[in-house]
Amino acid sequence: MAKGLPKQKPIPLVKDIVLVASGKGGVGKSTTAVNLALAISSGNRALSVGILDADVFGPSIPTLMNLNEEPELDDGDFMVPLQKYGIKCMSMGFLVPAGAPIIWRGLMVMSAIEKMLRKVAWGPLDYLIIDMPPGTGDTQLSVAQLVPVSGAVIVTTPQDLARIDAKRGAEMFKKVNIPVLGIVENMSYFVCQNCQNVNHIFGKKKSETDESKLEADILGEVPLDGAITETSDNGTPIVISHPESLHSKVYKEIADHVIGKVKMLEQINRTS
Repeated sequence: MAKGLPKQKPIPLVKDIVLVASGKGGVGKSTTAVNLALAISSGNRALSVGILDADVFGPSIPTLMNLNEEPELDDGDFMVPLQKYGIKCMSMGFLVPAGAPIIWRGLMVMSAIEKMLRKVAWGPLDYLIIDMPPGTGDTQLSVAQLVPVSGAVIVTTPQDLARIDAKRGAEMFKKVNIPVLGIVENMSYFVCQNCQNVNHIFGKKKSETDESKLEADILGEVPLDGAITETSDNGTPIVISHPESLHSKVYKEIADHVIGKVKMLEQINRTS
């Protein structure tokens, strides 16, 4: 544990927590979080998965999962997460009117994050995926202080500017003792539907500078395609709506890597 951080308390009946983060907005972090959660729960794994939208000011999960109901309370006054495609979901977007701005100071944000972690009937879950807000701020520090995190996935795009911001995010997680599981490079390339040529329209990784070099494994390279935007806007994530597509295949490979790395870290921790 990083020096100065309080001891985290596990969420009852939640086995592993994985953060999906980015150094800046607009890189497809929330879309990645949703499709990663669905990919982890897909196939023959029989894994139970939840997703927490921790972006209090700009929640995306209501749109991406096409959910707009208000959670009910159980007998213990815990919020019951909404469910879609077999995934348990919680977001500040379920608790405020659609489109209403949230104008809060940092302490209020931290209190809201704690309630969505502690006062939601999450369990039992094998994985809780937390869709983090972009950047490095109160939410990231709050989560690091409150719960034990199995690892973080950093989402970026190929441009050096985006990768520089992603590197800052990775360094922040290292400072709070959260392992960086790897990098998802979104909008990595474009495949022409007519000729099948691959075009790296945002550049290749080999052009990165020392300042933007990410010292972490690449978990997957997601191609740029309008289908991802369309399915995200419609609340029908591509892993569900187009399970045989190239994009779904990539997300499922990313899920395999994430699961494998979490298991490897658990084994290392048990033997150390």
